[in-house]
Amino acid sequence: MNYKLTAFGDLKVGQKAYLKKTITQEDLTHFIVITDDKNPLHIDESFAEKTFFGQRIAHGMLSASLFSTLVGMHIPGTGAIYKSQTLEFLRPVFIGDTLYAWFEIIDIDPDSEEIVIKSWIENQDGKNVIEGKTVASLLRGLKK
Repeated sequence: MNYKLTAFGDLKVGQKAYLKKTITQEDLTHFIVITDDKNPLHIDESFAEKTFFGQRIAHGMLSASLFSTLVGMHIPGTGAIYKSQTLEFLRPVFIGDTLYAWFEIIDIDPDSEEIVIKSWIENQDGKNVIEGKTVASLLRGLKK
């Protein structure tokens, strides 16, 4: 299959992209299988009800993983290389929450081969649940 690699010229400061995802029990189940993170805050309703959250919450890294999809599929897109990510977890994400993961390019430096991206995730109420900064680069080409 032929893929068109994103080039620095395809990107501009201020460019935005987002994706929407509703967090389900099935998502948590798959995440637990992959990571083996069985913290009772995520899996035990009676335990979670006794916490200040009042109910089970989704794994923070499950929500943050939406940034990986944005890097590889949206901005920068095909051929992107994820270099770094900062994360600040601001609010819990509950099963059934709908998340909107956003990217906005804030700097492009072809000399250092870096794209700096403001990254955040909002819940269905428009409240940020995660904020951070993403740094990505681009593949130079594919072997023939």
